[in-house]
Amino acid sequence: MTVSSKVIHILDGGMGRELEKIGAPFKQPEWSALALMQTPELVREVHTHFLNAGATVITTNAYALVPFHIGETAFNEQAFLLAESAAKLAREAVTFQQDKSDKLSVAGCVPPAFGSYRPDLFDAKRVAEILTPLIKAQAPFVDVWLIETACSIEEAEAVVSLLKTLSSHPIWLSFSLQNRASSNEPVTLRSGEPVEKIASLLERVESVLFNCSQPEEMESALTITRKINEDITTGAYANSFSERKRQHEANALLSELRNDITPERYADYAQSWIAAGASIIGGCCGIGPEHIKAISNNLKP
Repeated sequence: MTVSSKVIHILDGGMGRELEKIGAPFKQPEWSALALMQTPELVREVHTHFLNAGATVITTNAYALVPFHIGETAFNEQAFLLAESAAKLAREAVTFQQDKSDKLSVAGCVPPAFGSYRPDLFDAKRVAEILTPLIKAQAPFVDVWLIETACSIEEAEAVVSLLKTLSSHPIWLSFSLQNRASSNEPVTLRSGEPVEKIASLLERVESVLFNCSQPEEMESALTITRKINEDITTGAYANSFSERKRQHEANALLSELRNDITPERYADYAQSWIAAGASIIGGCCGIGPEHIKAISNNLKP
């Protein structure tokens, strides 16, 4: 067992698959938003599962609260109230952990406005329209913003700029990476842009992370980022999708998960990310409380 001497923030894991596991309503295209609409108490239960596993930062269940997933009508009518509910549920889950609530944080999810892995759908003219209600609704209940699954420099710059006009909370910016066929290939964002291009953003945010990509991609991206700016706080939270390249729309089907990403193996990946400089570690799609517990156990003296 390897124990890090630096302070490590442990993020939670994938909300959607854990909702499915405990019997919450869960299907595409609504994804994790469906449980928020119909069984919000189960959303809080999932937060509690991750907190009990050792997570110190939990993320609001706001990822699917965009027209891409819930449709334009539901978004226009319900987005603000649903995002407010998502933030309140996360805050309640933290508050109930009375013995350690002062050491726990809530990250407000700022989702990709036009769907995961789809930099081609990005529309700068609609960013504020879609994300502003989600940000304003969550702001009173969160400690930090987590921009999730950013796929291009243009998208990241637009969302960071919007957040800075609406809130003073710290910003954690997380990019999604292409899953390479070989480690000899360059490390790129989903847009195909090299990771080195994120350099212009490092002075504008408190932390840079990488998420929703295979575990094998994270160490290289972290190493590149630390070479650009050795003082920036970095992190990683991978998925366990079996496909290297998605063959369907993000809101069409449920992706298959890898059988080889056991809690123990995932914790080993996490240790390699910490060795590469990461101090924020967690999981994305398919990574459950058992994986987070393995990470937490590895970090205990």
